[in-house]
Amino acid sequence: MVDREHSPEPAGPLPIRRLQESVINRIAAGEIIHRPSAALKELIENSLDAGSTSIKITVKDGGVKLLQIQDNGCGIRKADLPILAERFTTSKISSFSDLSKLTTYGFRGEALASMSFVANLSVTTKTKADTCAWRAHYADGHLVPAKEGFTADPKPCAGNDGTTITVENLFYNTPTRLGALRGASEEYARILDVVQKYAVHNPHVAFSCKKAGSATPDLSTPSGSDTKQAIRLIYGQTIAKELLHSDITSSEDSESTSRMDVDEESPSWSAEAYFTSANYQAKKTVLLLFINHRLVESARIKKALEAIYNGVLPKGSSPFMYLSLQIDPESIDVNVHPTKREVRFLNEDAIIERICNKLQETLVNQSQSRVYEYQTLLTSGILEIQTSSKAKGKAKELPPEERDSGEGSGPSTPAIATIPKKTLSKHKVRTSQKDRTLESMFPVLNPSQVVTGRTAEEEDEEPPPAVRLATEIKESECYLSSVRSLREAVGKVKHHQLTEIIENHIFVGIVDLSRCLSLIQHAKKLYLVNHGALAEELFYQLGLRQFGNFSRIRLEPPPSLRTLVSLAVHAEEGAKNSRLSEDQIVDRIVEILMDRREMLVEYFSMTISSEGMVESIPLLLKHYTPNLDKLPLFLMRLGPQVNWTSETECFESFLRELAYFYVPEPLIPDKSSPSPSEDEQSARWQIQHALFPALARYLVAPKSLLDRDVVQVANLPDLYRVFERC
Repeated sequence: MVDREHSPEPAGPLPIRRLQESVINRIAAGEIIHRPSAALKELIENSLDAGSTSIKITVKDGGVKLLQIQDNGCGIRKADLPILAERFTTSKISSFSDLSKLTTYGFRGEALASMSFVANLSVTTKTKADTCAWRAHYADGHLVPAKEGFTADPKPCAGNDGTTITVENLFYNTPTRLGALRGASEEYARILDVVQKYAVHNPHVAFSCKKAGSATPDLSTPSGSDTKQAIRLIYGQTIAKELLHSDITSSEDSESTSRMDVDEESPSWSAEAYFTSANYQAKKTVLLLFINHRLVESARIKKALEAIYNGVLPKGSSPFMYLSLQIDPESIDVNVHPTKREVRFLNEDAIIERICNKLQETLVNQSQSRVYEYQTLLTSGILEIQTSSKAKGKAKELPPEERDSGEGSGPSTPAIATIPKKTLSKHKVRTSQKDRTLESMFPVLNPSQVVTGRTAEEEDEEPPPAVRLATEIKESECYLSSVRSLREAVGKVKHHQLTEIIENHIFVGIVDLSRCLSLIQHAKKLYLVNHGALAEELFYQLGLRQFGNFSRIRLEPPPSLRTLVSLAVHAEEGAKNSRLSEDQIVDRIVEILMDRREMLVEYFSMTISSEGMVESIPLLLKHYTPNLDKLPLFLMRLGPQVNWTSETECFESFLRELAYFYVPEPLIPDKSSPSPSEDEQSARWQIQHALFPALARYLVAPKSLLDRDVVQVANLPDLYRVFERC
C-alpha cells in the first residue's frame, strides 16, 4: 500500500517552451525519411516529375553511406538552388486550391529539406540553357561550403543535362534511427523493391540500380518497353507467362456490377490491371498499387483483391497483381500521410467493387480452361512392374498344379511374369565412376600419362580417388553479423536444379585446360561447364564456410612481399598509364597489407612477418594447391580491389580475390609442347579428383552460372532419334 501521508507533493505545471528550429526540423524529417528506401522513393518521384527518361541509382551499405540518383530531366535553375533544401519550397503548387488538381508526385517541398537535416546532401544540376553544371552542398536546409574556407555559393562544374543528388551518411545525427535499421543487405533489398515497382509502372523510363564499386547493376531496364515486358524482365518469365490483363472504366456496364454504382455525377475513373492466373501460386502476395501514378499502400484494396483468389487458388497460395488506378484529381486527397504512402478518394467502395468484379470475371473465364504443364516420364520400368503384378494375380487364381512352371507342367501362363522387360539403350544411364573418361579416349603422347600398378581386383576393392579425397569441411563458428549476412546471401541465390546437377554429376573429362572447359553428365544429359567459374564460386563459399579457421600453406622459404608485388605491378599494363610511378604503386599496396597484418592472420590465416615476408597463405581445400605463379597477382590485387573501409564489403571482396587466386587456370598457357607438362598433369589430376568432388559436395550453385558457364550439349534420347533417321 502507498503511504499517502508521506507521498510527495504533486508538481506544478511545467512551462511551455517553443522548440528550437533544428529540433522541429529533425522531428519533421523523421516523419518523411524513416529509412533509405523512403528517401530513394522521394528522389525517384522528383526525377520522374522532371521528365527523366533515364534514372541511375548507386547505393553503398544499404543506402546509409551513400545514396545517389542521377537523371536526365529538365534540371534545376541556378537561381533556385539557394532555397532548394528549405522546407515548403516547391514548384508544384502556389495555393491550397492547387491540391485539388494535382498531377505531380511531390508538392510539399519537404523531401530534400528532410534529407539535409539528417544527412550530408549535395546536388549537381544542369538545365539545357546552362553552359555548365552547378554543384551545391546543403546542411539543415541551407547552403553550406563544400570545405572550410570556401563560400557556400553553388560552384560551376562539368556535368550532363539533368540532376544528380547525393545523400551521404544518412542519420549520422540521429543514432537511434540509425540503430533501428536492418542490415545493409536487407535495406538494399528494400531499395531494389522500390526501384522495381517504379520501373514496372514507368516502362518508358530506363532504370538502373547497383552497389557502389560493382561493375554490373543488380537491376537494369531499357526505355521504351511496355508494362508486360517490364514485369517479365524484373519479376521473371514464370510470372509473365501467367499474366492476365484487364482494363476497367467507370462507364462500363456489366452484369456483375453491383447496384451500389456511382451516380451519373460521380467523376470518371479508369484502371489497368495485370494479374496472374490460377496456374501461378506463391507464398506471399505481391501487389503493385499505383493511384494517379503514385506508389501507395491500401490494406482494403489488397484484401479485396486477395478475396478474388479464395475460390481459385489452394489455401496458403497467393497471386501477383499490378493495378494502376486513374481518378479525377478533384476527387482524391493525397495529403493524408507524411510520406504520401496512403491516399483517400471518393466512392472508394464502389470503385473497388467494380474492379474486383471485372478481375474475377476474367479470372474465372480463364480458370475454366486451365492449362497444366506436365513432364513425360519414362514408363518402361512401370510397364514391367504392372505386367508382372497382373501375371502374379492370374497365377494366384490358378490351381496349384498349374502354378508349377517346371518342365512337363501344365499351362505356361504364369511364365509371362518371369519375362524381363528389355530396357532400350537410349534409356540407360551411365552411372559408374570407373567407366572411361575423356582422357582415356585419346592416344598416349607421354608414357608418364599411363597409370599402372593396380589390378582390376584392387580397383573393385578400393574406392576411386574422388571418394578417398572427399573430406569433411566443417562450418566455423562466427559471431560477426557481416559474415552471417554473407552466408545467408549465398543461400538466397541458390538455384536448386543447377545445384542438383552439380551434386549428382559424373565427371567425363577436361575439354580445354587453358579455357577451363570440362564435360560432366547428369542423368541422360551432357553438359559443357566452365570449371573455372564453378571453382571461383566454390572457393568463395569455402572461404565463407571456414572464416576465421583456415588451414595454412606454409611458404618455405618465405618470399618478400615487396618483390612479389613489384613483379605483378611491372607486368600490369594499366600501371604504365597511371599517374603514379611503379614504385609508388608498390609502396601503397605494401603499406596497406603491412598495416593489416594482424587482421589478415586472425581472419584468413595469411601471415606476413614484420620484415615483410609472406610466410603462409590460407588453404581452402585439402589435396588442392593453387597455382603459385598467380601469387604476385593475388597480392597486388588485394591493394586496389579490396574495400578495406567497410567490414562486410572487405570480407566479401577479400574472399572473392582469394577465390580468383584459387581458380585452376594457368597464368600463361604453354602451347608450344605437344605433350602435357608435369604441371599440366598435376592440374588435371587436381581438377578431376579434388575440385569436382568438392563441387558436388559443397557448391550452392547460383542462377548466374546458367548464363554462360553451364551449357547442355547433348541429350541421349535426342541423339538416338538422330541416329534412327540415318
